[in-house]
Formats: sequence, structure tokens, C-alpha cells
Amino acid sequence: MKDFNGKVAAITGGASGVGRSLAFALGRQGAKIAIGDVDKKAMAQIAEDLAADNIQAIVEHCDVTSMDSLNAFADAATEQLGGLDLVFANAGIGAGETGAMWDYSEKDWQWCFGVNVWGVINSIRAFMPRLVASGQEAHFVVTGSGNGAYVILPDAPIYTASKAAVHAITENLHYQVQAGGLAVKVSALFPGPHVVDTGLFNSGRVRPEELKKALEGNASGINSVEDMKKMAAEYGIELQTTHPDEVADMALRGLEQDAFWLLETTPDTDAKIRARADMILNRETPVPATLG
Repeated sequence: MKDFNGKVAAITGGASGVGRSLAFALGRQGAKIAIGDVDKKAMAQIAEDLAADNIQAIVEHCDVTSMDSLNAFADAATEQLGGLDLVFANAGIGAGETGAMWDYSEKDWQWCFGVNVWGVINSIRAFMPRLVASGQEAHFVVTGSGNGAYVILPDAPIYTASKAAVHAITENLHYQVQAGGLAVKVSALFPGPHVVDTGLFNSGRVRPEELKKALEGNASGINSVEDMKKMAAEYGIELQTTHPDEVADMALRGLEQDAFWLLETTPDTDAKIRARADMILNRETPVPATLG
């Protein structure tokens, strides 16, 4: 997709983080933006900010765990903005788990898989039939994570497992549209190359009432990127971060080339990917990767 001007982009989880940056990156190139989210404060802020930037947009409540909510969002984008050209299944959360996996709350598993995995499945079910039926060039982009897709970091097993599933779904969707000779292109977006400075670590702000626990905040004690930086510093590690705007710029460059892998890595990450492949091929006992 060489030109985003006049295109309609629907973004779940679009009111903050990478979704917000995608909205502005596309909007400044003339795209019309549909934001779906559940964070009322962030929704009000992005509505104001997009209007101030003269970007045509709608901001709708959208709970990706609900098909009804996603279908209503897709209808709103189509009816109010005149169609659908790009869909970003971007909504995602971190449950903030820590400690032994067998001690995790069932609510953490339900919440993380409900948003991260079922959110993608539901987005595919809501949007793909519309994109396919149009017969026009379109993109369906899924926000995944290298943690789960190509390395396994041991500190957040629920999140890691959810993102492993997300990538398997994304790659299979790509194979299916290829086999069908469809005009829709599928892309896997991996925010990075470093830890992205978003509200992922403060996901508890949007945890549903029925899935709340007695503990406020994350069991890990990490509720922001700043918390992660401080913890890393205690171990003598200077944690590098990536701004969401950098991720959005990288994503758009890839989409202009119809790329499947919307991905930037560091030499360290490349080495970890190769080491994991070698471990499997050589039947070596896994050892945990480290964040870096």
C-alpha cells in the first residue's frame, strides 16, 4: 500500500501506546482513523488531540473480548468514514504475573487470553469478512510480541503464551489469504527493537470488574517502564527503550512494501533467535533468555 491518503484505518487499543502513534502517523498522511478502546480517559484525550491535528477520526468504545462490540466498531468505521482499508488488531494487556506459574490466579489467565488471544480471533471474525468482500487492496495487521513469537522470556509466562498463540494465528491467517489469492495482505507487527514505552505495564487500569483481584497493580511490582528501568538498574543494567512513534514509523514503512514482518531487531535479539533455532536443531536443554 503505497499511499495512505484517503484510506480508512481501524485500530483496536488505539487510544494509547502504539495504537495512538499509528493513528497519528496514518492521519498525518491523510488517512481517516477509527479508534476503538475501553480506556475512557485515553479515548477522550486522543479524540481531542486528533481534532487539534485536523485528522478526521471517530473514537468508539470497543471491547475486543466481545464480538458484538467489535462488530459495532466495524460498522461505525464503515458507515461514518466510508469504508475499511487497514485494520490493526492492536489491543493487548499484560496481567502482571510473577512467581510460580501454578500459583497464578485464574483471573490473570482469563483476562490476558481474553484480550490478547480472543481479541485477535474476534477481530479476524469481525473485520476479515468485510475486507475480503470488498475485493479491494487492504491490510490486516496484528500486534504481537517477540516474547512468545521468536524467543521465550521466563518472567511473564501468561503474556508469553498469549503472544505465542497470537503469532501462530497471524501466520496462519497470512497463509490462508495467500492460498485464496485474496487482495488482503496480513502483517505481523512486533513493537521494538527495545522495550516500548507504553502503558502495557499499567494494564490494570482497564481490568474488568469481574476479573479484578484483591491486589492493586502488578504482583511483579512493575507498573510502568520507569519501574522496569529502576529494577534493571539495581542489577547494573541500563534498559533501553523505544518510543511508540518509532514503532509506528517502522510499521508504515513495512506496509508500503506489503511486508509480513513489521520488525526491527538488535544484534542481541538476532543472536537470541539464532541461539533458539540452534537449541532446537541440536536438541539442547533450554536455558532462559534474558531481557536486553
